[in-house]
Formats: sequence, C-alpha cells, structure tokens
Amino acid sequence: MTISYRAISGGLVRMLTMLGGVYLAGVAAVWIRSYLLNRIAQRTVHRMRSELFEKIEYLPIKYFDEHQHGDLMSRYTNDIDRISDALTDSLLDMFSSVLTLTGIFVLMLYISPILTLVALITVPVMILSARQIVKKSSRYFKAQQASLGDMNGYIEEMISGQKVVKVFGHEPQVEAGFREKNLDLQDKSLKAQFYSGLMMPVMQNLNTLTYVFITIVGGILAIYRGFDIGGGLATFLQYSRQFGRPINELASLYNTIQAALAGAERIFQVMDEEPEPADAPDAIPIEHMKGEVALDQVYFSYDPGKLILKDINLCIPAGKKIALVGTTGAGKTTILNMLPRFYDIESGDITIDDISLYHIRRKSLRQMMAIVLQDTHLFTGSVRENIRFGRLDATDEEVMEAAKLTSAHSFIKRLQHGYDTMLYNDGENLSQGQRQLLNIARAAIANPTILLLDEATSNIDTRSEIRIQKGLDRLMEGRTSFVIAHRLSTIKNADEIVVLEYGEVIEKGTHQELLDKKGKYYSLYKEQFA
Repeated sequence: MTISYRAISGGLVRMLTMLGGVYLAGVAAVWIRSYLLNRIAQRTVHRMRSELFEKIEYLPIKYFDEHQHGDLMSRYTNDIDRISDALTDSLLDMFSSVLTLTGIFVLMLYISPILTLVALITVPVMILSARQIVKKSSRYFKAQQASLGDMNGYIEEMISGQKVVKVFGHEPQVEAGFREKNLDLQDKSLKAQFYSGLMMPVMQNLNTLTYVFITIVGGILAIYRGFDIGGGLATFLQYSRQFGRPINELASLYNTIQAALAGAERIFQVMDEEPEPADAPDAIPIEHMKGEVALDQVYFSYDPGKLILKDINLCIPAGKKIALVGTTGAGKTTILNMLPRFYDIESGDITIDDISLYHIRRKSLRQMMAIVLQDTHLFTGSVRENIRFGRLDATDEEVMEAAKLTSAHSFIKRLQHGYDTMLYNDGENLSQGQRQLLNIARAAIANPTILLLDEATSNIDTRSEIRIQKGLDRLMEGRTSFVIAHRLSTIKNADEIVVLEYGEVIEKGTHQELLDKKGKYYSLYKEQFA
C-alpha cells in the first residue's frame, strides 16, 4: 500500500501542531502558575505590612518606651522580606516538589506495593532526623532575627545621635559596640546555617540507603518470585531515585523557610501585643468641655512596687494655669502623661468637668488636648503641613494665624519657599528653636481646651523666649494649662504653682505665696537666681 507524500506531510504537520500546542499550553501554565503564586505572595506580604502598621498605631506608649525603634523597623523590613522571599521563591518550588512526590509515590505503589513499603523504611528516620535538625536550627534562626533587629536598633540610635558621638569623640567605642553586635549576629547566623545545612546531606544519604534496600529486596523478589528485572525493577529503581529528588529539593528550601518562620514569629509577637485598653462600655464622646481638672488620691508606678506618684490631690479650675515644679524625677512629666491616658493610674481618679477620664472616649479626650514636648518632632513635608497636623481640616489662613500667634510667622516668611518649604529628617534644615516654634504653632491650631506644656521653651534663646512666652500666654488665655518649666521666671504668672518631691505634692500656692513660705520653692528660686 502506497502512502502519499501529502498524507505524510499532513500527519507531520498535525503532530507538530499538537506538539506546539502542548508546548504553548505548558508555557502558559507556567506563566499563570508564577503569576498567581507571586500575586498571592505579594498580597499576603502587603496585608501583613498593613496589619502590622495598623497594630503599631494602636499599641500603648509604654510599648514604644520599652522597645528599640530600630528593632521595630527591622520587623517591617528584614522579617517581612524573609517571608516575601519564602512565599515568592520557595512556595512555588515546594508546591512543585510535593506534587512530584505524590505522583511518583502513586506510580511506585502501582508497580510494586512491597518495594514501596521498603522505600518507606527510612521515612521515620528522615522524620526523626529532620525533627532534631529543626529543633536546633529554628532556635538559632530566631536568635539570628532577634540579633539582626538588635543590631538595626543600635545603628538607628547611633545615626540619630551622631552629633553626640562626634562631640564626645566616642567613634572608637561606638565602632567597638557595633563590632560586638555584628559578631553576635555572625555567630548566630553561622550556627543557624550549620544546623540547617545538615538537612540536605542527611536526606541524600538516607535516600541512597533507601535505593540500596530497594535493590536488594528487588533482587530477592526477582529470584524467588520472578519479578521483572528489566521492566518493573528497573522502572521502580528509576522512580525511587526521582522520589528522593523532591525530598532533597524540599530540604534545600529549609533555610529560607526557617528564616521566614523566625521572621513571622517576630511579627506575630507584635501582633499579639495587647493594644490600648478599650473604652469603657459607658464611655461617652465629649465635644465641648470647660476644662476643670481634678486629681483625687492618684497613685501610679511604671514598674510594680516602685511608686512614682503618691496620693496626688489637685483641683484646677477651668481656664486656669497651673505650673508643676520640682527636681528631676519628681513626677512632673508623669502627671502630664496621665491626662491624655498615655498611661493609666493604679488607683484614685482623674476627672474633667466632674467626669472620670475612664468614662470619656479616649479619642474624644485627646482631641480636647494639645501637648508640646521638650523634644520636637517634625514630619517630612512642608511647613504648612506640619502646622496643619494639629488639625487636618484647618485652612491656610488658620495655619498662618496660628504661626503669628506663636511668633513663628516671622521666620517662616524668611524661608526660601515660606510655608511651602519642605522639611526633611525631623526638620534638620531648621534650628532647634524654629522647630519648637512649629510644634507650638501645631498645638495652637488644634484649639485645645486643655494645654500641656513640658519644657516647651527650653530650647529657645532668652530673647526668643520672651517673644514666644507672650504668644504662649495668648494661647493659654481661657484654657486650662499645665506647664512644666525649669526656668522659674516663666511661671511667675501661674494661677497656682505645685511643687513635687519624690512623687508627692509638698507645696502649693502662687509665686509670691511660695516665696513667703520660704520652703522648697523658695530654695529652688534662690538657687536659680543666685
């Protein structure tokens, strides 16, 4: 029978077309697989970052006081990146290896159930070996990520305090500190890599041992049961080799997976932290308040057993100015931290307009207050945006009025772009006094009922302080104000001065009344102006 050339060529074309179609389908499948897995990985990482940032925003101030900022940043960067690497690269290989392993196992079971059981003899040994390796290496991977976070925290601190380092000439000591932390990280990383590196050779040797067992048992079956050596045994041996390959591939992914798990554990440590306590069920929002503040038998300690405030009793009428005076560590700033509930008191009560702070919604409470700290903080953005941060819906005119009120307008006008001048690195392009002026303007635009000033003018020169003090006096007019100032000349006009010593109120009165008493305040005042 003669086969025509046309028929042959037609059949060849169909075969080539089918092969081309299969090839293109394979390419499309690989692309879709990669796209879907990458999409899943990136969406997972994106969600983790978002939830971590959201969690951070609702953690209490105490958490940030007790943890290095650089270590927290490391969780956003290094730990998240470890998870991203594992999901992007390792997840695909792991999925492929598991699928291959399952398929080969089914074929082996089909060819010879007996030899399949032989192939599984070393599996318990593999599991036990892997368990011991995981136990050892996971501990060092966790230590590695913690050490990395510690080193990042140290770097962040040294960069922030570079001026202090240079002024005191401590570069060699700082370098020595970094070398110590770097060596610690190296030591933890070497141990983690050493133990995780054992996984691959252990699995390979056990696979080789399995191959030997299969060969011996297969030979016995061929002799006594007529098992097909050329077909069944040879095929089974080939599959047994392939059965070990995905196991080895999974072992090679172990380092990445362990680093990702260690990173995930550090992230979930933050996620599991208790947020600020929820508002009481009967807590109410307050929009308009007079601002009468009372502290009744208030006790507080940062650490159990070490009281910072002891039986504090104060009553501040609405619109009055109270000054807190005392030596360092007397508890002045702690009282200011109590009012916006950055920390909660241990016993006693604090009320505003006869309503307990704990019956006012925390957001509402903080919106009626503005605080100016000794340490300034400005965000990356324009001068206008930094002032407007006090009240985001403020108009440009209101921003300018707040700046004029606090004597910041004059220097802002002299900047190259005025209110649109961009600030970077916490306002490094401004002087310390100018940064503080912007912080005061930010408080002014918030239009608070209660004003908290903690050494607000300590970083301002004397001439500027006089000008700023006038602005602050205008700002405090009609508002309940708590002022902490070591320069006693700035609080002479306070309605009441409270003197604290070791967390207790030892004197109260006006400036002249306390001088007439010739007690602690008199002593402090005379020392300052001697």
